[in-house]
Amino acid sequence: MTTTISEDLAAMRSHRNRIHRYRGLLEGQPTDLERQYLEQRLSEERCAFDALVAGSFPLVFRIPT
Repeated sequence: MTTTISEDLAAMRSHRNRIHRYRGLLEGQPTDLERQYLEQRLSEERCAFDALVAGSFPLVFRIPT
């Protein structure tokens, strides 16, 4: 499946917004169960964001000849 750069950027913004929301919720006083859930979701969002960035903007290092 091929996506456009604008679709990738929109998906990155969505992940970033959820990451910020979960971080904000963790700054409050969540119960232990809520904290566990939020930390799991935060981890999943970070992984999804990182995978999307790596797939959209792969770094290629070339050794000069």
